[in-house]
Amino acid sequence: MKLAFGTPKGSLEEKTMDLFKKAGFEIAINGRSYFPSIDDPGIELMMARAQEMPRFIEDGVIDAGITGRDWCIETKAEVKEVAELQYSKRTNRKVRWVLAVNRDSKINSVKDLEGKRIATELVGVTERYLKKNRVNAEVEFSWGATETKCPKLVDAIVELTETGSSLRANNLKIIDELLESVTVLIANKEAWKNKWKREKISRINDLLQGVLLAEQKVLLEINVPKENFEALVKVLPCMKSPTISELYKGGGYAIKVAVDKKEVREIIGRLKKAGAESILEYSLQKAIV
Repeated sequence: MKLAFGTPKGSLEEKTMDLFKKAGFEIAINGRSYFPSIDDPGIELMMARAQEMPRFIEDGVIDAGITGRDWCIETKAEVKEVAELQYSKRTNRKVRWVLAVNRDSKINSVKDLEGKRIATELVGVTERYLKKNRVNAEVEFSWGATETKCPKLVDAIVELTETGSSLRANNLKIIDELLESVTVLIANKEAWKNKWKREKISRINDLLQGVLLAEQKVLLEINVPKENFEALVKVLPCMKSPTISELYKGGGYAIKVAVDKKEVREIIGRLKKAGAESILEYSLQKAIV
């Protein structure tokens, strides 16, 4: 038995392949082939656009795969959402679909779009958004470079943004947010009922989640004299419980703890003040909790 697993082609492709590599899989993409090889005989990889992935999985062409929650909502695909995977093209945070217009435009709200033209890849969601707000406007599918079409070709756009930098570079302003999205692991409902496939999907998820968590953490190894131990434990952050062992000849304790990468500069200062000695910092490959 094999699990047909879909990986996204396009903006999420590079990050996804990197995650699989860090998770311990060896993947080779052969030229323009949409069927990469993988060193797991139980997995058959297929690449597809994130926009198409939910439909392929709903129809059972692919058992499980990675896409954006936005495309599940757009296509209304009936699939099982297994887990969120907190990563996007550039960052590890959620992305937004926003309504944007030229900075000099007199359009300041969705109500001002009556009779106007909007370009977007997310046509279905945009049409439902307009209907909810009782606005009649023309929505046309954009084949790319959507930011450049406003205001000469269209009056407004609905576009995906992570940081907003591309919108600012094209002199656009955000006037509303339609949808917040995140990368998700989804599965065909029948495949999910299959015990072997469900366990295989779950193991892949555990490994990918472990890599994503490890990217946010570092491991600190600390020595502390016995007289400073209680004071240090009070300021010691950890994922669950720190690993503590007694040093040779009872001279104190050695402590290992995983901490947030963004906070490590401040944490080291607090640990040093509390009496920590010989502080070492290590990168993590995976963190399974």
